[in-house]
Amino acid sequence: MAQATDFTIANQSFPSFRTDLNSVLSAINTMNSGTSRPSSAVAGTMWLDTTSASSPTIKFFDGTDDISFATIDYSANTVNFLDSTVVADLVGDTSPQLGGNLDTNSFNIQFDDAHGINDDSDNEQLVFQKTSSAVNYLEITNQATGSNPSLSANGSDTNVGLEFSTKGTGAIKFNDLAYIPQQALTSSSNAVAWDTQAKPNAYHLTTENTTFSAPTNSVEGSFICLEINYNGSHTIAFNTAFEFAASTAPTFTSTDGKTDILVFRYNGSVWQEVGRTLNLSES
Repeated sequence: MAQATDFTIANQSFPSFRTDLNSVLSAINTMNSGTSRPSSAVAGTMWLDTTSASSPTIKFFDGTDDISFATIDYSANTVNFLDSTVVADLVGDTSPQLGGNLDTNSFNIQFDDAHGINDDSDNEQLVFQKTSSAVNYLEITNQATGSNPSLSANGSDTNVGLEFSTKGTGAIKFNDLAYIPQQALTSSSNAVAWDTQAKPNAYHLTTENTTFSAPTNSVEGSFICLEINYNGSHTIAFNTAFEFAASTAPTFTSTDGKTDILVFRYNGSVWQEVGRTLNLSES
């Protein structure tokens, strides 16, 4: 490694000429290496700062200041660019590797149709399928201590469901308890409104004599469950959208401190009773 005091070859004797020329060629051959900028530097000169023996820095002299361009990592055999605005083309790199976390910087990662994420043995782990003009999507949200992470549907549509499909005769397996949270139905003006999509597993604590209105958002083939807790001797009735066994509604308990439980299935027209347990002790 060497630096030359200047790059001008003066008229001189041959031995001096040879010494001067060799000095210039050595400086060029070693990229003007040294622990400080060469005295011969002019605007446009690039030189190698060897202050760090294992990771020297390539610098560009603009005529006034030295601008650090990149460091050379002798151990990893890599060039590490120092300007965050540098754009690297990865097309030619067939095995690119990250040296840290990938920050998308408020941008997205785009996948071609039927492509996704593979494991380190190049086996598929997650494949993304494309739908033209898609507007609905999945959201995955992490949570702090004491709360569960969530997988939810979102998008431009007002109502967005979530579908699970298996291949062939495969089944959906739950290793732990799967449940639909129980939610309350209230009575107002002697009527109970029931959105079966939002509250398929419901309970009602009686406050008055009431009638269950025809449910909304009914989906053919779905099941709903209702627990009625009597907080007094209130009477219960159901809209004709509910069909009971033998087309006859049961005699509900209507006794304070008692519970009735009913299960229905929607056939696309009415909610058919598929189970009942009456006159249970409220607990």
